Amino acid sequence: MKKIITFGASNSKESINSTLATFVARQIEDIKYEVLDLNDFEMPIYSIDREKSSGIPTLATVFKEKIKEADGIVISFAEHNGIFSSAYKNIYDWVSRIDQNVWDNKPMFLLATSPGQRGGSSVLNFASTMYKYANTNTVISFSLPSFYENFDVNKGIKDDSLSTQFQQQLTLFTQALKTEKEVII
Repeated sequence: MKKIITFGASNSKESINSTLATFVARQIEDIKYEVLDLNDFEMPIYSIDREKSSGIPTLATVFKEKIKEADGIVISFAEHNGIFSSAYKNIYDWVSRIDQNVWDNKPMFLLATSPGQRGGSSVLNFASTMYKYANTNTVISFSLPSFYENFDVNKGIKDDSLSTQFQQQLTLFTQALKTEKEVII
């Protein structure tokens, strides 16, 4: 059985991005999934000086092992000032020191949502572009605008047009998980 890891790229206990990432994992049939909480991977702020003096934190290695064990990755990005949250960026910086191929070329479903109409589109565009160059496997993306108007924890995505777009992207990600080969999008 395939396994994915999923997480909201935020350290907020009330993260709507964690909610969306978990929702996505629950939509995929015949897989196991593990929901990660970035608060479980809190490390000192990355610096080359700290790395030289103390080495790479054990939590960075644990996070990298979670990636290696997975067949696919679902991340929903919180947008902080147009870019990644500090909590996510710090984990990414540490893990990239273990292996520059952070995501091990696993299929990825990248998402973003926010209370606003842009749905975290700035961070999602940045992440999609960055990871499509850094990952030779499939990288799918979807932005959900106006989270509180367009999402219900029991029903999922309420807007028909957005739900259709989401289902199309989810299908591509699911195909990539099953084939373990790149899906042309």
